[in-house]
Amino acid sequence: MILAKTDAAGERGLHPAVLAFSSSLTLDKQLLREDLLGSLAHLTMLSRREIIPREAAAQIRAGIIAIWTAAQQGTLELPDEEDVHMAVESLLTTRLGESAGLLHTARSRNDQVALDLRLHVREQCALALESLSALIELLTSRAAASQEIFIPSYTHRQRAQPISLAYLLCGYAAMFARDAEALSFVLQQCDVLALGVGAIGGTSLPIDRTITAELLRFSRITTNGLDTVGDRDFALDFAYATARSMVHVSRVSTDIIDFSTAEFGYAKLDGEIACGSSMMPQKRNPDLFELLRGKSGRAIGNLTGLFVTLKGLPGGYNRDQQEDRQALLETGPLLRTALETLALGLSRVQFDGERTLAALNADYMQATDVAEALAQKGIPFRTAYGLTGKLVRRCQDEKLPLSRATLAMAQAIDPRFDAEVMQACDPRASVLRKRNEGGTGPASVQTQIATLQERARQIAAQAKMVPRLDSTFASIQSASLS
Repeated sequence: MILAKTDAAGERGLHPAVLAFSSSLTLDKQLLREDLLGSLAHLTMLSRREIIPREAAAQIRAGIIAIWTAAQQGTLELPDEEDVHMAVESLLTTRLGESAGLLHTARSRNDQVALDLRLHVREQCALALESLSALIELLTSRAAASQEIFIPSYTHRQRAQPISLAYLLCGYAAMFARDAEALSFVLQQCDVLALGVGAIGGTSLPIDRTITAELLRFSRITTNGLDTVGDRDFALDFAYATARSMVHVSRVSTDIIDFSTAEFGYAKLDGEIACGSSMMPQKRNPDLFELLRGKSGRAIGNLTGLFVTLKGLPGGYNRDQQEDRQALLETGPLLRTALETLALGLSRVQFDGERTLAALNADYMQATDVAEALAQKGIPFRTAYGLTGKLVRRCQDEKLPLSRATLAMAQAIDPRFDAEVMQACDPRASVLRKRNEGGTGPASVQTQIATLQERARQIAAQAKMVPRLDSTFASIQSASLS
């Protein structure tokens, strides 16, 4: 039994080509749990408000639960309808007859899909928060074990200052902690019930949207139906948060790709994550990290696609909005897979502390610390900056790294250089000299590790607080219909 809109209105069925072109069922199947959950809550509200008979509501509820169970067991076959909403209604009609039509009382597919997508985004945010928490925990655990490894930092992709590997890993963790904040904002935007505004202007039936909101664990209801059915801002927020997080994944991946090259030689990829070449037997390619970097483009494309779809639409619902499905339904799994894969990859990257220290000793990255050591002697920083620059140029002329500059060389430039100042030429001392909050000094890094580990625990706890589809369905299926 096909319930395409023209059939439902008593007209001829849609032309098969039109039905095939307009159908979103292939994608919508991913929203089946959300649709069944919303239908169960809506049905419960209708029964409690005595808008439909309780006996019929009990039969429909049993039908919805049966579909949910079959889907969980992998035995469900949905009819070929326009979308998952009509497929569920068609299936219920086949099983229950005309009474199944009571379920769609005071409801439109416009507000139905607005609800389903919010439920979907809410679920995906919870899963992403779990992945972010695990990734931050991995990075901070590795940071705690890497405080004695020293590595160059980079600005403009040129060597800048000596830092600890722990500091670098904390920097990565801090990016992903911000991503959790962005997802928290998305959850706030999703925490509003869309169902109950009908197609655009509400319903004349005596529904109670607060009942539905409580059942589905939303803290508030939408204000205006016209805005509700056309609103996809929450989807844009989710796509943006994902795109931004994927950019962070890409940036970390780029560092690992560079660090594992022979030119850098700072890191080695474990055989479980390094890929070979079909032609060159000596290669250990960072395909995993290159793919992660590449997939960030898909996340950005999904965000752009949503913006382009929405930009020219008038108020209210328009069928163009069906095009949000592919971008939105791909977004959550893409983010979660990328975060989990990055964690897997990073756990199998080993840094060569001797190679990174050699890079520090062979360069002039301690120059700022030497200038600051002079400044601590009362010399104006700009003067100290100039004197240190002269020392660096002298070392360059003699093809010496700054770490091998002698006190005699320095005092030939200015007698205010002394043995204490020259200690700053040691790159390890350079790191240890940093004592300010947020810097690469040991005390600061310890604080960063502790703070980020606590943040990881908070993110994990937040994920557990998000209402999930399975638990919400279980609570509603046993709720009273009166």
